[in-house]
Amino acid sequence: MPHNRPDQVRDGLEPLLPRLWRFAFFLCGARDVAEDLVQATCLRALERAQQFQPDTRLDRWLFAILRSVWFNELRSRRVRSGEGAVDAQTVLFVDGVARAEMNIFGRQVLAAIGSLPPAQRETALLVYGEGYSYKEAASLTGVPIGTVMSRLAAARVALAPLGVAAKNEKD
Repeated sequence: MPHNRPDQVRDGLEPLLPRLWRFAFFLCGARDVAEDLVQATCLRALERAQQFQPDTRLDRWLFAILRSVWFNELRSRRVRSGEGAVDAQTVLFVDGVARAEMNIFGRQVLAAIGSLPPAQRETALLVYGEGYSYKEAASLTGVPIGTVMSRLAAARVALAPLGVAAKNEKD
């Protein structure tokens, strides 16, 4: 007997948590805010599980929810008074000697990505970090595919000095 929608959402959430957290972190730049965003996303997804369409991808649905929660938070912050995001370099840590070199490069990449304008940062993470196609990223962000391509071109120019290049771009 197939699972009903709430079961599909509940069962599919846990494996997607690392991806949701990574996306949230890149949107907001702060660990605690990213955790809150993921928690709010999970809560909203569980509350609205009946709205999930079983023939669609759960990850896309959850990313759209997370993005909506983030934009609602940004609007609230503007009303209350601005809060700054934490620089990506300040929230990374070195977990052992073996990871030190990787973390140094990781910090450089995260700092470069973090310095991109929000729309470029979000688009780069969706396409390069999460593997979405240009079409999927356009659908998720609600912009034309040409805008996605333009944002990615600008992000590549900004990231080029680090040698960060997209190797597996998808149309």
